[in-house]
Amino acid sequence: MLYEPANRTRAAVPREVLLCFNTAQENQGIGADMKKLLLPLFAVALLAGCDKKAEEPAKPVAAASYIDKIKARDKLIVGVFTDKPPFGFVNEAGRYVGFDTDIGRQFAKDLLGDENKVEFVAVEPASRIPFLQSDKVDLILANMTVTPERKEAVDFTNPNLKVAVQALVPNDSAVKSLDDLATRTTIVTTGTTADIWLTKNHPDWKLLKFEKNSESLQALSAGRGDAYAQDNLVLFSWAKQNPGYRVLEEKLGDEAPIAPAVKKGNIELRDWVNAELAKLGEEKFLLKLYDQYVRKELSDDTKPESVIVEGGKWQG
Repeated sequence: MLYEPANRTRAAVPREVLLCFNTAQENQGIGADMKKLLLPLFAVALLAGCDKKAEEPAKPVAAASYIDKIKARDKLIVGVFTDKPPFGFVNEAGRYVGFDTDIGRQFAKDLLGDENKVEFVAVEPASRIPFLQSDKVDLILANMTVTPERKEAVDFTNPNLKVAVQALVPNDSAVKSLDDLATRTTIVTTGTTADIWLTKNHPDWKLLKFEKNSESLQALSAGRGDAYAQDNLVLFSWAKQNPGYRVLEEKLGDEAPIAPAVKKGNIELRDWVNAELAKLGEEKFLLKLYDQYVRKELSDDTKPESVIVEGGKWQG
């Protein structure tokens, strides 16, 4: 005989529980009074295990792509310099301008449909990699030279510039060659290619380090060092704007590519930038920026192809 509980209990107990309970009481000879006491407990036990159906595993949710993340945010976040003309600086109106910043605006236009959908974050040479690693920026467009050490920490896209490290000295300086700096003080900006190269290859040289390019140039102007080692494009530009200085002909190390950088492992964004650089190369976009920002900073006989890498096609 199937045991039916009082109405107030029946609504709370599934029929499957009753069937299972009556089967158990027939086998055990449980009395009517005891049934009333045990039924609620028995129901709980059954719902927890006796008649429990195996739960279906949750279906994994596909992670949104990084490009989709940028589109959802509706903003591209780019790390740039603020004191390194003609590549990244702030003009009199307080606007980020320069060769690199204009590339960032073009990226935003082609990715999000509006060149103003870009947020520029000021970086220093030593903070470029940490800002990528901590997701403070999507992309670095701040004159980062491609080196084996940096490739361990970030992923570089195809290059957009080429550069060599040289040294800036006052016109009346007794320094004629790099060898003369062995017994003098050389100023560098922390985290730059010059800093890394000199620390590795000339550990006996006396280096005076500053965090910002502008601070290093001020130190040279104040006579706190004998020379300033930096990317030659920056030095040529500064020397032209500030008569009384010259750039030594010798180079510290070989010519190297400069490239945008993304967080290590962000292959999707890296590939997007590579495709974008290739597309812009067909439009000679970098040549337009060179004419706008860089040409006037260099000597008249400088060839654009000795500075820019159009379409990301590096031939080093």
